[in-house]
Amino acid sequence: MRGAIIHGPGDVRFEERPDPVIVEPTDAVIRTVAACVCGSDLWRYRGISTVKRPTPIGHEYVGVVEQVGAAVTTVKAGDFVVGGFLHSDNTCAVCRKGMQANCLHGGGFDGCQAEKIRIPNADGTLLATPGEPDADLIPSLLSLSDVMCTGWHAAVSAGVGPGSSVVVVGDGAVGLSGVLAAAQLGATTIIAMSRHQSRQKVAQEFGATHIVAERGEEGLAKVLELTEGIGADAVLECVGTEEARAQSVGLVRPGGMIGLVGVPHGDMPTDTLFWGNKGIRGGVAPVRAHLPHLLDLVWKREIDPGKVFDLTLPLADVAEAYRAMDERRAIKVLLQN
Repeated sequence: MRGAIIHGPGDVRFEERPDPVIVEPTDAVIRTVAACVCGSDLWRYRGISTVKRPTPIGHEYVGVVEQVGAAVTTVKAGDFVVGGFLHSDNTCAVCRKGMQANCLHGGGFDGCQAEKIRIPNADGTLLATPGEPDADLIPSLLSLSDVMCTGWHAAVSAGVGPGSSVVVVGDGAVGLSGVLAAAQLGATTIIAMSRHQSRQKVAQEFGATHIVAERGEEGLAKVLELTEGIGADAVLECVGTEEARAQSVGLVRPGGMIGLVGVPHGDMPTDTLFWGNKGIRGGVAPVRAHLPHLLDLVWKREIDPGKVFDLTLPLADVAEAYRAMDERRAIKVLLQN
């Protein structure tokens, strides 16, 4: 088969790789139907995170099961499946607490921007759709593998509920998914921090009530105007840079909560958090915990998170997908196999 290999900054190639096989009786092998490029993949592409050697890349996928190990019982050959960006057994002590991203027996994948993928812990990772999905549902199903569940995790971690005021920092696919999550959870003031018209449009379609394009003190002033002068009940930090984290601390009200899901690159002003009685919660999204509910909403067409994909390319054109996202010509690129 072929799959994406990152060789170094700006260097992603679609190359021959060994076909995945069943290694453990709990494994499945799927034929990829669609994959995508994540904002977190760009940390390596941009040279911010080190690439020590050529490495398979990608962690988001939907596909059709081709083989299952002898111990797999919940999916079978021919099923259309979606799973999280980390595998989990869904039975260990941590999984039972709803934190499958930290499964005692879990881990990552050997590159999902590929024609086929080995899925360890298939029973605890994959969910089969109720039937063969219509083609127009595939983008939304694919979003559940990471960005929609991550945006949902940000909103849940920040305690978003009916009547909440929410600020979303970051207008990438995760931030836009956070807007959609906040709307679903009943927030009535949803402020999207965005300077890009195409992303502002999606944010409004997802439920944003206000758009703030300004940054720094000017952006803070705008948010305070919309939140009784005290800041938002909840801030969803969906970027991960030190600047975005500091901005989030400034935007949340005393007693409020920051849902932190941006991959961290930098510190946070913890003294400011302490003196302001401001909280943080979040981390790596436990996709498997949120997947059943969100899959049901997508299948019933109650939400359409697939709108975050604004460019579709063949999987073989994965290098162009990285360029398009790096140059901000696309919010998120869907790769068709």
